[in-house]
Amino acid sequence: MNPWESATSAVRAPLVAVDLDAFDANADDLVRRAGGLPVRVASKSVRCRALLDRVLARPGFAGVMGYAVPEAVWLATAGVRDVFVAYPSVDVPALAEVAASEDLRREVTVTIDSVEHVRFLRDALGEDVAGLGVALDVDASLRVGRLHLGVRRSPTRTPAEALTVVRAALGVGLDVRGVMFYDAQVAGLPDAGPHVRVLKQRSLRDLRERRQAVVEAVRTEADLRFVNAGGTGSLHRFGDDRVVTELAAGSGLYGPTLFDGYDGFTPRPAMAYAVPVVRRPAPGVVTAYGGGYVASGQPGWSRVASPVSRALALVRTEGTGEVQTPLTGEDADGLALGDRVWLRGAKAGELLERFDTVHLVQGGGLVDAVPSYRGEGKNFG
Repeated sequence: MNPWESATSAVRAPLVAVDLDAFDANADDLVRRAGGLPVRVASKSVRCRALLDRVLARPGFAGVMGYAVPEAVWLATAGVRDVFVAYPSVDVPALAEVAASEDLRREVTVTIDSVEHVRFLRDALGEDVAGLGVALDVDASLRVGRLHLGVRRSPTRTPAEALTVVRAALGVGLDVRGVMFYDAQVAGLPDAGPHVRVLKQRSLRDLRERRQAVVEAVRTEADLRFVNAGGTGSLHRFGDDRVVTELAAGSGLYGPTLFDGYDGFTPRPAMAYAVPVVRRPAPGVVTAYGGGYVASGQPGWSRVASPVSRALALVRTEGTGEVQTPLTGEDADGLALGDRVWLRGAKAGELLERFDTVHLVQGGGLVDAVPSYRGEGKNFG
């Protein structure tokens, strides 16, 4: 019996549970892989304040990487320090709330990646734009000829382009506090074969050289507080980079299935969800209620949840469904109506948009039940 099942046997399913022993072990491993640099916690991958507080209280973690300005306001108002919203925002009321408050301006930093962003903030906030903290998101993708390997984020890539944006920001009174580089083609791509490993090594070489040049250029104009890099899948690659001052991670705390295929580290599965068996449509097949919690990203089976039991498998013609999930395998006939099937999500925090309560287990027992963001009535997109 898995630790989630024994601890939550009296809880009605569907439910989600987090094993704190595994969560803490994963946190320790992130700190180890960070090589002495502080780890900023990616809140989109946690989406539970109790667990954010838990990891921030541990040595080696400092600050939050948020994903929405209203989220940053909410967290900072509750006492969370140093929230960097790592995605550009056009939420004018939320931006204005930060700009109008001395306390929020101190604790919240927002993202820009272009002169267009600078002009937007200037026009939206007027004189209140002065003193608003910003960080520059620099494109960390790999370019091979016309081939673009990575995600489509920032248009700013070279030292000259970065300087243009920084000078525009300083010119309207923005406080340029940081620079970030997110290497999605390394951090978010499993090590699926030799070709991927070669791609990652080439990307890392290119990024190390270009990041140093960009940061050196920006430092001629701005007194940077941080240079952020990495993610759960790559933070161990940057601990010896003298340009980088902090790393980012979040998904590795829960250990979703996306990280089952990486070289060099193996997080412990810390989060899973249970759905009850409600049908037996045929011998060797059972159907569970709900379960269709598919992760974002490139469509495919890598984004679908997986049964914890290796003796169960999804039916490939259906996958996980909105109201039902059929499963087959040698364990299927041994399941009775009302028994529960446990699955692990492909990604981390997104799963908690489907659950109000997170059941915390430790040492084989249920120790607490805490609200997710959704359980606190918060949805930031």
